[in-house]
Amino acid sequence: MTEPVTYERTGPVAKITMDDGKVNVMSPTMLKALHGALDRAQRERAVVILTGREKIFSAGFDLNVFARGVSEEVYEMMRLGADLALRVLSFPLPVVAACTGHALPMGAFLLLGSDVRIGADGPFRIGLNEVAIKLTVPYFAIELTRYRLTPAYFNRVVTGETLAPREAAIAGYLDRAVAPEELQTTAHEIASALSQVDLDAHAATKERLRKAAIDAVRSAIDLEINLQYYRERAARRLASAQATAVSSA
Repeated sequence: MTEPVTYERTGPVAKITMDDGKVNVMSPTMLKALHGALDRAQRERAVVILTGREKIFSAGFDLNVFARGVSEEVYEMMRLGADLALRVLSFPLPVVAACTGHALPMGAFLLLGSDVRIGADGPFRIGLNEVAIKLTVPYFAIELTRYRLTPAYFNRVVTGETLAPREAAIAGYLDRAVAPEELQTTAHEIASALSQVDLDAHAATKERLRKAAIDAVRSAIDLEINLQYYRERAARRLASAQATAVSSA
């Protein structure tokens, strides 16, 4: 199977590209590969460009994992994803997100954590659609969204509204939207410029700037993303399904 993440170093810039050949679902395999790529960028002290395949940044968490309902699998995926969002938010080197298209929940979380967010303009949707697909938005995602989005959009998007790229820039998911053919060049120009700043000073200032948000996201992860929580949730769902079966018998 082709690796879902590639790492390409050009001078001081490392381009991390997500491409699973489909819609870049955030499966445990994809999430582990992204963590590994960030490990490498951190070792090499490279400014990061995080991007996706044409027309899709990421469609979010792997719904097949949720559908199987195995507590350990759901916990692993959610913990990897939550930790990745926090890691991008607190990454000690600049992260430039080049959003190639649709960015749904986990993809949107990565945008919210990045330092600079450039999106391809087009018929794409960006946002948190958990409510629309009958999932509850995790606490860590709410804290991340609260930190980055404008107040006028906060409640609208957390409860399920997705936005086109230009409006996503107004809301705070993106810093700006550009023509698709300009996306990678623009991202590389920004990343190259960021590589010229004092990286230690940048990291220290970023830590101070984002401390409250980082602490809030970390606390939310510890509160909710644990194996016992998913085991209890699975037990509640099983009990509800059994009760429904008995009542309809």
